[in-house]
Amino acid sequence: MVTGDDQLVIKKTAEFLALSFWEKRNEFEFVAPTATFEKSLSNAVASKKNPYIISDMGDNPTAGGAGDVTWTLRQILDHPELKSIDGPELIYASIPGPELIEQANLVGIGGKVSAYVGAQIDHRYAPPIKLEGTLEALIHGDVHADTEAVVRVGSVKVIVTKRRKPYHYEKDFTRLGLDPRNSEILVVKIGYLVPELYDMRGDWIMALTPGGVDQDLDRLDYKRIKRPMYPLNKGMKDPDLRVRWISSM
Repeated sequence: MVTGDDQLVIKKTAEFLALSFWEKRNEFEFVAPTATFEKSLSNAVASKKNPYIISDMGDNPTAGGAGDVTWTLRQILDHPELKSIDGPELIYASIPGPELIEQANLVGIGGKVSAYVGAQIDHRYAPPIKLEGTLEALIHGDVHADTEAVVRVGSVKVIVTKRRKPYHYEKDFTRLGLDPRNSEILVVKIGYLVPELYDMRGDWIMALTPGGVDQDLDRLDYKRIKRPMYPLNKGMKDPDLRVRWISSM
């Protein structure tokens, strides 16, 4: 946007600004490598740099995602190398599951839980998932804090919450008895890592996962846009960037 009271200056500056953006259009990129979740998880399992942090970008609640999409968790639990208790430790943060939290309160630490979690708000990509495992931690919340549990399934430690909650800081994990710095893989529903997680990473990748804030622009089902539009139509001709005056009257 350009504002001012000299029409000629406004025209020249607006056209310069528009052209500057257009000429840089192919240089905009994420601040970290991106990949499909399948590729991201494969890289994490093979990596020796701990913790290998995967950003589950599509369901980032701090960006507008529901925070309860089960698609990523389903991929994790289906991964063959994570089904054994001796597999690489993966901490998943997090999925809401009030029904499971109720069970956890009954069985206590070390007990078995089995309940559906997630997909109560956003079930477009995957339905609720039945989480069956061993309860390893349980923290009771109050009016200001959530009730949280850790359920182990194979080598995966799933953080289940009564309400949706983002996990950005080391204390979010350590208060549950988890050690994210020495875990092989850490999956968080976030986009760009907050400084504390960024400084903790051994390596990092941003997974292009489905959800309310999906970053895979080509996968989105656009319905009401004026084409051609970059970057959806990458081979489009240069647009007319000359100023068009619109009367305020």
